[in-house]
Amino acid sequence: MNKSPEDEEFELLEAKQAVVGYAHPLKKPDVVNHPPHYNSHPSGIECVQITEHMGFCLGNAVKYIWRAGLKNDEIEDLRKAIWYINREIQRREK
Repeated sequence: MNKSPEDEEFELLEAKQAVVGYAHPLKKPDVVNHPPHYNSHPSGIECVQITEHMGFCLGNAVKYIWRAGLKNDEIEDLRKAIWYINREIQRREK
């Protein structure tokens, strides 16, 4: 049986979380309100609890650093963080 991309992503995240002890074996994550790639930090803090106190560009940079390696391509996430940091630098240099 072919798995959907969402199911494959869930299984990958579940496996990663199991390594650090955060997986719940019977519960699918709430990908809208509490996505695993934003709340699996060992501190127990969800990314939005930090980034909501920042401006848009810095908050997005932190978001991409926070989730790097937990969703899609780690290098892509880090490049996105750099893009937002560079944009914030340009805004402040004006």
